[in-house]
Amino acid sequence: MAILEVRNIGKSFGSTEVLKNISFSLEEGRAMAIIGSSGSGKTTLLRCLNFLETPDAGTISVRGETLFDAADPATARESEIRKKRLHFGLVFQSFNLFPQYTALKNVTLASELLARERSDYKHSVRTIAKELEENAMALLDQMGLAAKAGLYPHQLSGGQQQRVAIARALALKPDVLCFDEPTSALDPELTGEVLRVIRGLAEQKTTMVIVTHEMAFARDVADTVVFMDGGLVVEQGRPEDVITNPKEERTRRFLARFTQE
Repeated sequence: MAILEVRNIGKSFGSTEVLKNISFSLEEGRAMAIIGSSGSGKTTLLRCLNFLETPDAGTISVRGETLFDAADPATARESEIRKKRLHFGLVFQSFNLFPQYTALKNVTLASELLARERSDYKHSVRTIAKELEENAMALLDQMGLAAKAGLYPHQLSGGQQQRVAIARALALKPDVLCFDEPTSALDPELTGEVLRVIRGLAEQKTTMVIVTHEMAFARDVADTVVFMDGGLVVEQGRPEDVITNPKEERTRRFLARFTQE
């Protein structure tokens, strides 16, 4: 069974139809890369998956549970959406770290807020805090940043900030980790360090959806590539099919422009 099922997702802003009948599935431990020109709907799709936007049509299911159904208003209640967001971790283009907190605190903060809702929180606050800190330190170590745990975002490079953001997303143990062009705000020399981290996550069989403009990276890391254009999924399949030998003319034109750039 697929861990993520997206069926017939549609989204409009005013009269502009941004997503048109988007459908795909993703198996656990697999990585999906979404490619396409600016304005093709890639970021809006990720925001719908994370419930930062509400789709106008379609369904989203995780592990066989329907998290959202546009035909059922009950699934769009904010009280329910807050819980459903926990199934997804999102790494943004522009880090979005809290500048007043250290790298370690940025990673532990969301977990701490959730822990306060536990029935045993008041009686086990020190034990829980220690567990969360140990988990956060392990994630920062995985990102190669254990020595930077006490530093603030302004003391870190862009690549280091993005790796803290990845650790923060992993801290809540999401079913699906999503990346929205994670290297677009980085200088070329810092891009490689972030891509290496994501490659490592792929090798560890982390389930991921990655919006990226790095074609070589998508070809090498993703199990499935989805090409979007004009709010539509034009082509999807294995990287060697979509990127190396695309069947659709629109895919070929996009890749040709990308190569020329």
